[in-house]
Amino acid sequence: MPKTGVDNLEDLRGLGLDKDSQAELIRSQSECTFVFTNEDGWASGVVMSYVEYDGSFWVTAVEGRGHVRGIDKDPRVSLVISNAGTDLPGRRMLSMRGTAIIHRDPVIKARFLEVFAARHQPEDPESFIRLLDSAKRVVIQFHPTAVAVSHDSNKMPGNGRGGTTRKP
Repeated sequence: MPKTGVDNLEDLRGLGLDKDSQAELIRSQSECTFVFTNEDGWASGVVMSYVEYDGSFWVTAVEGRGHVRGIDKDPRVSLVISNAGTDLPGRRMLSMRGTAIIHRDPVIKARFLEVFAARHQPEDPESFIRLLDSAKRVVIQFHPTAVAVSHDSNKMPGNGRGGTTRKP
């Protein structure tokens, strides 16, 4: 019987992220790929910075952009997080399906911008807030409903690419 990671990469069952590993990835990363359906029905995606709070993921955009128009038409979206650019070893990925809500309320926007700037520009959050706080700025809340797929190359022998050892 072939062994995954040694003989081939056909059967990846059992290589998904457990709940603790999902949480570690979410905490360690700051960017995601936000996948939506555009106005013409095509799958589209943008890389966005996020904050996670109370089970939802929050991102921001400007009114009129493709992903905002897409969500207005169909709120079903996906959010993909990988460990690229983090210090986490191996290759990890989490893809979640869910629904998005566009918040246009200035109170929600103000609170979001405080939290977002504190995470993404902790040295000078006020300057970042000034930059982002524009009239057309909206806040998008992603509520995950299911994990579509996840992967953790650390669960297979070798480096997951045919090599015999894992590299840090």
